[in-house]
Amino acid sequence: MRRRERPRYTGAMTTRERIAAALAAGLAATTGAGALAAAGEWARTDVSQARLVAAATAVGAAESLRLGLQFQLDPGWKIYWRSPGDAGSPPMPDFSASDNAARVDVDWPAPTRFDELADLETAGYEGETVLPLTLRPERPGEAVRVRATVPYQACETICIPYVAELALDLPAGPAAASPFARLIDRYEARVPRAPEAAGVEVVSVGVAGAPPEERIEVALRSPLPFAAPEMFVEAPPRYRAGRAAAAVAEGGARARLSAPVAARGGASIAGEAVTITVVDGARAFEFSTELGAAAAPAPPGAPPALAAMLGLALLGGLILNLMPCVLPVLALKLMGAIGHGGGARGAARAGFLASAAGIAASFLVLAAAAAAVKLAGGAVGWGIQFQQPAFLVFLALVVTLFACNLFGLFEIGLPAWLGGAAARAGGRSLAGHFAAGAFATLLATPCSAPFLGTAVGFALARGTGEIFAVFAALGAGMAAPYLAVAAFPALATRLPRPGPWMTKLRAALGLALAGTAVWLVFVLAARAGPAAALAAGAACAALAAALRIARRARRAGATVLLNAAPAR
Repeated sequence: MRRRERPRYTGAMTTRERIAAALAAGLAATTGAGALAAAGEWARTDVSQARLVAAATAVGAAESLRLGLQFQLDPGWKIYWRSPGDAGSPPMPDFSASDNAARVDVDWPAPTRFDELADLETAGYEGETVLPLTLRPERPGEAVRVRATVPYQACETICIPYVAELALDLPAGPAAASPFARLIDRYEARVPRAPEAAGVEVVSVGVAGAPPEERIEVALRSPLPFAAPEMFVEAPPRYRAGRAAAAVAEGGARARLSAPVAARGGASIAGEAVTITVVDGARAFEFSTELGAAAAPAPPGAPPALAAMLGLALLGGLILNLMPCVLPVLALKLMGAIGHGGGARGAARAGFLASAAGIAASFLVLAAAAAAVKLAGGAVGWGIQFQQPAFLVFLALVVTLFACNLFGLFEIGLPAWLGGAAARAGGRSLAGHFAAGAFATLLATPCSAPFLGTAVGFALARGTGEIFAVFAALGAGMAAPYLAVAAFPALATRLPRPGPWMTKLRAALGLALAGTAVWLVFVLAARAGPAAALAAGAACAALAAALRIARRARRAGATVLLNAAPAR
């Protein structure tokens, strides 16, 4: 039997192999050349590296080119912002050796504040950062040779000065987006904008106090709630502005920042030109101004101001009954009122008075707690939960769950202990009505109604007497509907008894709660961005769909069991 010889490899490629190799080489050359043209070589040190990157692979016909000065730092090391603070020096790129570069502008993303040794404070960047650059060619359409000398300091517990020599060449020809375009976009989005572009109104800026205890005070207003704003002040070299204290009021709609100022020789900063940068999470804005005197606050406890705030508190407490996050409380109130249908007037009056007393007593307890925390030196506020994205997502899911329950997609079975508590709270005894009012107040406290934030902020900024007065007015406002029914018991006793008409009421309340969930998702979008809001909305929709599918499955199973039952 003759052995079959194995074919010998000659090194020659088949036609198919040649075509595949040519395509692979062309693709690699195209992508590799594009990436190579859009990034310069790294200038490396022991703790950092820097290079130039471009948002496009070629010059094209644009009158300006988007570049980036990219830094990567070892953990624990940092570089400094354009105004470094009490120590350090920022990167200072020099582009004078470039060709076909009439001008290069440097943008500075919002910085982070660092606490250094000996109570020094600085501002800068850790890890990776990109300083966006805008290059304007002298001859648009022609190739550009960027040459940059960049002195910078990399700092940990000590600072080490470096000088990076960087180069980047962009050829002439059609421009396409480079692999670094998104990176530059991300850091451009962090560059502070004008206040109006960030949706912020600068209400007032000024200097309060006198040297050596001067303060720069800034009042801000925005429809997008503030969370934890931080202020950076760039002043003439003889002045030093410290870390600003921030006070947020009206559910985040208003913020007041106050930064202490020290000066060599005890000079006042009033009349000086400064640049103020405010960073609040992903939002940052800046503006320049000449400092004047800050508006003097009203004397604490001035009768006209207190009377106005008491009026706002009454109105805010009343409106609190209709706020979206209080809709579960509204459902409890409606069911409680229906329970009086056909009853005696005396019993209805006593029950509603007891509920109003429960509301008023609960607000006084809240006032006592707020006054105690304030006297202990703590920070207190109202509606702070709505500044937390996790709380907004949780509340949106809970409200969606309540809406699905009212639409009949499922029934909530309460645990025995909670059912007993609810029965006791909703009982016919005066103690039960009192507990129901307290329970309604407990559920209402996370909400922030119009006028409520102003009144509470006023109270918490003043003494114990004002706190109790404003919270008592809030309780009176929220209890006003109960007091109205107590004054006119016929409003409750003439309601129809529970019956089939309540199905329509449940559907109406379900629609209101669904609208509340949508509103919470919009609040989340303003707080955490569209991506988080989209994810939360998808989670709410998935929850509703799952409950609907489960309901259909239960109905189908019940139908099968009914058809399988033997006829009698």
